Amino acid sequence: MNYDFKKIEEKWQRYWAENQTFKAENNSEKEKFYVLDMFPYPSGAGLHVGHPLGYIASDIYARYKRHKGFNVLHPMGYDSFGLPAEQYAIQTGQHPAITTETNINRYREQLDKIGFSFDWSREVRTSDSNYYKWTQWIFIQLFNSWYDRDADKAMDVAELVSIFENEGNKSVNAICDDDVTSFTASDWNAYSNTQKQQVLLQYRLTYLAETEVNWCPVLGTVLANDEMVNGVSERGGHPVIRKKMTQWSMRISAYAQRLLDDLTMLDWPQPLKDSQVNWIGRSEGASVSFKILPLAHSLGGDKGGDISVFTTRPDTIFGVSFMTLAPEHDLVAKITTPEQKSEVMNYIEATAKRSERDRMADVKTITGAFTGAYAEHPFTKKPIPIWIGDYVLAGYGTGAVMSVPCGDQRDHDFARHFNIPIPNIFEGVDVSEEAFSDKENTIIANSDFLNGMPYKTAVKRAIFELEQLEQGQGKINYRLRDAVFSRQRYWGEPFPVYYVDGMPQMIAAEQLPIVLPEVEKYLPTETGEPPLGNATDWAWDVAKSAVVSNTLIDNKTVFPLELNTMPGWAGSSFYFNRYMDPNNSDEVFSKDAINYWQDVDLYIGGSEHATGHLLYSRFWQKFLFDKGIVPKPEFAKKLINQGMITGTSALAKRLQFEVDDRPFFVFCDTDILDDYLKPSEKSVAESPLMGYVEKYGEYVIQEIHADVTMVDASDNLDVDAFVKWQSEYAEIDFIKKSDGTFKVSREVEKMSKSKYNVVSPDSICEEYGADSLRLYEMFLGPLEQSKPWNTAGISGVYSFLKKIWRLCHSGPEGSFAVTEGVPTADNLKTLHKTIKKVEEDIENFSFNTSVATFMICVNELAAQKCTNREVLESLVVVLAPYAPHIAEELWSRLGHSTSIATASFPKFEPKYLVESSKEYPISFNGKVRFKLELSADLSKEEIETAVLGHAKTQEQLQGRTPKKIIVVPGKIVNIVG
Repeated sequence: MNYDFKKIEEKWQRYWAENQTFKAENNSEKEKFYVLDMFPYPSGAGLHVGHPLGYIASDIYARYKRHKGFNVLHPMGYDSFGLPAEQYAIQTGQHPAITTETNINRYREQLDKIGFSFDWSREVRTSDSNYYKWTQWIFIQLFNSWYDRDADKAMDVAELVSIFENEGNKSVNAICDDDVTSFTASDWNAYSNTQKQQVLLQYRLTYLAETEVNWCPVLGTVLANDEMVNGVSERGGHPVIRKKMTQWSMRISAYAQRLLDDLTMLDWPQPLKDSQVNWIGRSEGASVSFKILPLAHSLGGDKGGDISVFTTRPDTIFGVSFMTLAPEHDLVAKITTPEQKSEVMNYIEATAKRSERDRMADVKTITGAFTGAYAEHPFTKKPIPIWIGDYVLAGYGTGAVMSVPCGDQRDHDFARHFNIPIPNIFEGVDVSEEAFSDKENTIIANSDFLNGMPYKTAVKRAIFELEQLEQGQGKINYRLRDAVFSRQRYWGEPFPVYYVDGMPQMIAAEQLPIVLPEVEKYLPTETGEPPLGNATDWAWDVAKSAVVSNTLIDNKTVFPLELNTMPGWAGSSFYFNRYMDPNNSDEVFSKDAINYWQDVDLYIGGSEHATGHLLYSRFWQKFLFDKGIVPKPEFAKKLINQGMITGTSALAKRLQFEVDDRPFFVFCDTDILDDYLKPSEKSVAESPLMGYVEKYGEYVIQEIHADVTMVDASDNLDVDAFVKWQSEYAEIDFIKKSDGTFKVSREVEKMSKSKYNVVSPDSICEEYGADSLRLYEMFLGPLEQSKPWNTAGISGVYSFLKKIWRLCHSGPEGSFAVTEGVPTADNLKTLHKTIKKVEEDIENFSFNTSVATFMICVNELAAQKCTNREVLESLVVVLAPYAPHIAEELWSRLGHSTSIATASFPKFEPKYLVESSKEYPISFNGKVRFKLELSADLSKEEIETAVLGHAKTQEQLQGRTPKKIIVVPGKIVNIVG
């Protein structure tokens, strides 16, 4: 009987679905194990073979844990809000919900074909109102919370209001806005309701504030840093500018230290942890205040104001020769002199077109503008010029730096470029170890009190002196900025927010969800409002507790709703918890469910989410922990970053000539081009390319991606198909070889639709089967490493599956045949070394070496002609996590009526690997003369006696008495003399 993988796989996929084989139970008596994949965004392109890599690994581990007796939760869902669906809707007019549903159905079909053991009864979709009801609910909890430094946790805003009513805010040690004004209880009680709400917004964990954002005019929305590449939008490559907008923000900075400290709790890859440490960017130093020298036109005449800076090196303060503000700094417009205004405004406009990442990365380009204003040095009282420069970011520190050109390379380069004096504060200073000594704590208005001190001592002394002047204090700073939480998009979670007198109000939890309204257009309105501004029914009636027509807005009982939507990371920041109780309509999840599952035991996903999803999710988890909603402050114990499966792109060489100042193109076979570029005059003279060069002159070589399906195993391109695929190439010449072939070059790149090097898992499953795909993806190499895809290599694992099929079908005409009875010692040795190795590999996530072990095992059993039931049953269970379809079929044919998923993993027995005998090479004076098999448990003396008594030994000695006998137990016997 042939191995009909199509029939087998369809049969068992249908069986699993009908019987809900992988459905997990809450509160099972079994020990829990929660295996999770980062859930995908369902794009229209569907899956390529790179996508399932992590899913296959997690599925192997989930199936293995079931065999080990665990109650395994292995769910799947979809991160289904986002910009791609919205952009498609803008282009086609089709509602994003329709596109998303189509894409999800496509993903589900592909995932099912690969045979994953997902519990589909727990599927979640972030765009489902039954799901985002709870995203909205969490937003409300954040709005109603503040961060108490003393308790080091989030607390209810109602408690804060009570403190304000009785004590004012002087005793409140909160993480809040920097510009909070001190007030008494009587002040608070005298405030209007609007004033009170404005104050509370300065404390809330989610709040409205004017912030610098990445604004993409073409897309009409704010973009997160990870949605930009090289200063343009990742989606579409559109220009992005920096712009100030009133946005919802999340006070993630309140959790900065806990996010750092709790990394020690996590079994996550160290490079990922390092990324988070660097992103959070904790630094110790001082906050220093520089007084702006008064100017008639600035800050109301003689009131100069202050510039606050954060520095990790306050000991270098005597090296400050200028100050630099971020171009977006609030003070720039106020302090710039009329003479400098034009230059400064032009510079600000130019800077707005560069992303923060570009500005941080570009260390070579030096640009800036002088404001015309000056600040006063805290100690010397000398005037310091105030410049603006785009190497200073508004979102880091205070958006201002005290520039020390003798101690910082960027400051130095900036000063040299603009001819700003560079004082050398270290000139003539003995900085040797012997010179270090503490000085008296006296204020001296020059650098002498810092000279000769150890670095840490100098820093402390500088802070002390600044505190005496009341112009500075010690401070811990974090690079981590509060996360902008608003998007000017349609296809996202609506905020549960309406506005009364311009102040945000939360809709009651029992009224959730606030469902995304229908709109006629998905673009911003003509007046620049977000797409929800196009909705006709988008107002909140407080009397009816319902969404009503905008025409009813009277700002008495009917009020406008928030027009922004939440970002993509909102729904993905708690989905792992919702899986524990996904169908609960009364609460985000029950206490019973969350207390049983606790957290994720194994999380697999890409390292590209290190400072996005994984940081935001940890933040939300800690907040929910503070509020007593979840039992753990971290959501995932162990995380593995799977590597990337790269594609082998096909690159056609195109030559661009210039003819009459217009481009002229020719495609050239790669071998012909390579030969032409070689120094051999003969090859150049005879080259088919030579005629073009003589006629058109110099050329530029371009590489054009061709669809890999149009290229054969010898790298020859189907030119007719290529031209038909891209009609613009129809009028271009192709320089081919004499036999008519046209060869392309190959390059290993990220598998991507844009590079036309995508291989669909559908085609692999169709030709070789899902089990072959699963085994091959694991066989490619270690899970964490990137590896290139080569479809030709899959034939090896496909052959292996046919071998194991034949091993169990050794009866007449390939019929199924097994024998009863006791296995041979060789059978058991092969089986148990396989059990041992595969179990170790799975526990260590070394799935690639398991595949090789299976191949060796089946080859050995085939050589032994093993058909023993005991051996084959155990082997099939060990194989099941990797190749579940064939394992289910063989398990069924072995006489079992239940799924192999319920079978126990075979127990490794060391005794079967203990050898009962050993073959010894018997040497005479170092030369092997014969081999002798002896019992493995003989002592040295017994080995010597057995060898000397053997007839072949006596024949070699011919009556001589040996001088010496060397016995190495288990290895060799050497007779000397």
